[in-house]
Amino acid sequence: MRIRAIRGAITLDRDEKEHLHARTTELVEAMMRENSLSTDDLVSVVFTCTPDIVSDFPAAAARAMGFGAVPLMCAQEMAVPGALPLVVRVMMHAYLDRPRDEVAHVYLRDAVKLRRDLAQ
Repeated sequence: MRIRAIRGAITLDRDEKEHLHARTTELVEAMMRENSLSTDDLVSVVFTCTPDIVSDFPAAAARAMGFGAVPLMCAQEMAVPGALPLVVRVMMHAYLDRPRDEVAHVYLRDAVKLRRDLAQ
């Protein structure tokens, strides 16, 4: 097994804690499902948010999903003029038994605009 990086992103409709948690859960569950992963397969997960998201940490939603033993980190994306607003991005590192070009990256809602080449 190799360690693979799995990318994902989702957009929010508003910066509100419960909404952030719901959308983060939606994204993480899709990433786990599409790559047939369990938390035991995970090495670490890095979350980033655009600067307009301040209601909570997306890692808090992951902890509530049972990711308490997985190292989690949150950071802020660069404030680039014209960038898509209200975006949560994820880079999940996991032991995965498939070639890099078969990793399922997950982009949901308006985040498909970020990487049409990777969105399913």
